[in-house]
Amino acid sequence: MASTLEKFIHSLDPRALPRVLQIQSGIYFQGSIYEMFGNECCLSTGEVIKIIGFKINKLIASICENNEVSQFSAKVELPLNFPGLYKVVADKTPYVSIEEITRKVSIGPTRFGHPCFYSPEDIKLANLTIKHGEQITFNSVEKVNGTMAVNCGVVRNNQSHSFTLPLSQEGKFYECEDDQIYTLKEIAEWKIPKCRNRIVKLSNTLHTWDSSNPLPENFDGCLILTPVYEVQAVMKFRKDIVHILSDLDVEVKDITDCYDISSFLQPLSLEDVFERTSKEFPMVAEIMEGPSGSQKPYNLLHTGKEIVIYKKYQATRVLASEIRSDSPKRHFLIPMSYKGKFKRRPREFPTAYDLEIARSEKEQLHVVATKAFDSPHKELFSVSVGDQFLVQQCQTSEVLYEGRKKVIDVLACEQILSDTYKKVLLPMYMEGGFVEVIHDKKQHQLSEICKEFRLPFNVKVSVRDLSVEEDVLAAVPGLQFEEEITDSYLLISSTSSPVESWEIPVYRLNMSVHLLSRDVQTFVPPATKTTVEEISEEQYYMVRRYENQTLHPPPRPPKKPTTLAPKPVFAVPKQGVSDVLQAPKV
Repeated sequence: MASTLEKFIHSLDPRALPRVLQIQSGIYFQGSIYEMFGNECCLSTGEVIKIIGFKINKLIASICENNEVSQFSAKVELPLNFPGLYKVVADKTPYVSIEEITRKVSIGPTRFGHPCFYSPEDIKLANLTIKHGEQITFNSVEKVNGTMAVNCGVVRNNQSHSFTLPLSQEGKFYECEDDQIYTLKEIAEWKIPKCRNRIVKLSNTLHTWDSSNPLPENFDGCLILTPVYEVQAVMKFRKDIVHILSDLDVEVKDITDCYDISSFLQPLSLEDVFERTSKEFPMVAEIMEGPSGSQKPYNLLHTGKEIVIYKKYQATRVLASEIRSDSPKRHFLIPMSYKGKFKRRPREFPTAYDLEIARSEKEQLHVVATKAFDSPHKELFSVSVGDQFLVQQCQTSEVLYEGRKKVIDVLACEQILSDTYKKVLLPMYMEGGFVEVIHDKKQHQLSEICKEFRLPFNVKVSVRDLSVEEDVLAAVPGLQFEEEITDSYLLISSTSSPVESWEIPVYRLNMSVHLLSRDVQTFVPPATKTTVEEISEEQYYMVRRYENQTLHPPPRPPKKPTTLAPKPVFAVPKQGVSDVLQAPKV
């Protein structure tokens, strides 16, 4: 049965992709030529296309009154980067089964992908009864004992209880009220159910308003959001991927079940290529959709170019961030083959606990205090601005606390005086401020820093990498090396001029290829070029999240006893510190 493209995409479950559609009717722009993102395509009646993906491109918003569209409201387009923070209004229409929820609501590994629902009736399970009105958090969907189910949780008396609900579970399930705030992009990606609109309320008023803003001045009400999708499709006789907006006035029919889907070119993402077995490499591929960016090699990977993919592998990178007080900071992934040199820069430590984490057996940590601290215990040292210390080790000490002796964690240090050293103890919970004093004037290679020092580590490029045309790190005033990560890469080169090969990241490069049935001329790749990769804020947090999934979090710093009254802390301008710095004893 034919339907509009818009209706079809709005109801399409991403898990059902790919789908083959036949164009039934539709004329726009006085013809059947359609152009989007520089791709021109002809969608004539009878044309067959294969849908391989779709994502929200923009939102159509209408001002909402009493959960209905205002009769005086005009529809306006909002880009996903439209400013403001929004609260999601709970949908009053219930879902009739767990299967419907999983089909229409985004459930995923991030905090955005854990929707909450409640049932107006008790749900009796084998070893647990979910009470009516109790908030149920949906965490993930997976197969349990051969049956698809949702991993759920409820919290009772600060205790979390986990259980599963099969997709076949029926009943009425209502969305819970959500007190979180989101950007429009986060709502588009996670909070708009399939086949439903979403009502949101502006949580904070826009800081600036001008005549180009589509919303009324000082607007702080509710909006009904309707998504417009960007559809990625493959056409029968084209070697590129076309992009179509879902609100085109065109009717389509799903003919997947009676069409040979293998007759289309098979687009592969870099993740698809990486999942191939090592024995299948090397392989020749043609780019169907290239990445954006002016940096090598991305500017060479244009649509239609043929490449050799030699192998897949894991490679080490150092995750580094620009040192600056304001945001946004720039973030980089630096290959171990980077040939520039670095000089150290002072680190800053907000607590004594951070000094313990940073200390090393290879060299003594020398710091100067930038904030005062008045110790509540006579057994422990009170810090003044400008005091200098050599950090020794963590230990325990007895202190008198409310008339009784108590053992607490302390940091043993030596205070540097004008002509001697004094042993002192600092409470580990001390919230002060320290700046590192650097005595090392050497220039270090990246591999040397990772081997000999503990990260995070502050540096500045002292000698740029002369093997590349432009070293993006050389212009950065300061860098903090945060951690070493392991990432997935493909090694590629051009088939037409294989003079050098490049590493390309699998999970951060939006690129599609199709494989060619052609033998590779040489199995040995040419000289490999590695580059410093600048990543976005979003990519930075994704890298850190995936890297730290298998690591245990560090222990929390000791807490200051709650009954102890905090003493005033006084800050000092950092430029006043350098006048009193002394070298540590040798």
